[in-house]
Amino acid sequence: MKNSSIDTHMGSIAINQDVIAQYAGSVAVECFGIVGMTVANVRDGLVRILKFDSLSKGINVSFSANHKLILDFHVIVAYGVSIVAVADNLIGNVKYKVEQFTGLEVEKINIFVEGVRVID
Repeated sequence: MKNSSIDTHMGSIAINQDVIAQYAGSVAVECFGIVGMTVANVRDGLVRILKFDSLSKGINVSFSANHKLILDFHVIVAYGVSIVAVADNLIGNVKYKVEQFTGLEVEKINIFVEGVRVID
């Protein structure tokens, strides 16, 4: 993965995209209505929930032409909740916390709902 760098008066700070993805994933699973992160296995149509230590596989981090973050989330939502409300909550929380954590501006957050689960 590519590193993002921030130049300061004392030098340069490089942030690996995996670190951003792991942090964004940990913020996302704390949001109301998110059951978990997933990687869609297009080959056989199966979707599985990722364990906490591999949350970054459910997130794609890229940079726009003007060096702002673009985050793609693949999530499973809880049955019976409004997907729009869950998405708004996820976008707000992730945007704020990732910008505070990295010092980089988030330009866009794309959410791909890969499934719905009933939670016990």
